[in-house]
Amino acid sequence: MSGNADALLKVDGLTRRFGGLVAVGSVSLDLRVGEVHAVIGTNGAGKSTLINMLSGEIAASEGRIALERSDITALAQPRRALAGVGRSYQRNTIFAEFTVLENCRLAAQAATPRPWAFWESAARCAASNQAAHEAMEAAGLTAEAQRIAGTMSHGAKRQLEVAMCLATRPRVLLLDEPLAGMGAEETERMLALLSRLKASHAILLVEHDMDAVFRIADRITVMVNGTVIATGAPESIRTNPEVRTAYLGDEAPA
Repeated sequence: MSGNADALLKVDGLTRRFGGLVAVGSVSLDLRVGEVHAVIGTNGAGKSTLINMLSGEIAASEGRIALERSDITALAQPRRALAGVGRSYQRNTIFAEFTVLENCRLAAQAATPRPWAFWESAARCAASNQAAHEAMEAAGLTAEAQRIAGTMSHGAKRQLEVAMCLATRPRVLLLDEPLAGMGAEETERMLALLSRLKASHAILLVEHDMDAVFRIADRITVMVNGTVIATGAPESIRTNPEVRTAYLGDEAPA
């Protein structure tokens, strides 16, 4: 895919200032269905601030965010989520004492509250149950539906976080270090999941595992000190002299 006409989420000149500090400076990028767009950079590069602005948790100082050409820059996080922007976090945000199904159902209910149905058991909400089951299937967790979330492996918990995000039925997925702390087998399962999800979602991936990034990403944006120094296909990023000097070092990933 190419061209801004294909962009599901488009960001122009996004800037965030904290007093005199420019944490993110005039970042522009676009996310498209069918692509994993990775954002990489050293600690302090502005990646977390960027993803927080895209999700609506931090307001932008300047710039514009458009979802299918509709300006969502001023929308708070709950309204942005309802519009189709979902995200995961660096730290586990699951309900450890509940089952996998219950975690997904709670996420679905949060996305579609029904205050008028206060007499109805939440567990009997057909729409929430359907969304939860669809999310578990997409994330490869159907067989774990009745498992207590707190007893799962670290990698499975990260899968559950993605499933909970999917239960809100987003079109855009903002994934903040989903591979953190994973072993080799768990990483493989997550990469396979992302490969499946990109067919129906626009995915932004913030990640430090460079081997995984260069395997899964269709495009990569490199940030240094809050600004973008390069955006392009993995091979162009791998061979970019400025990127090699600023971030990848003398030896780019094989």
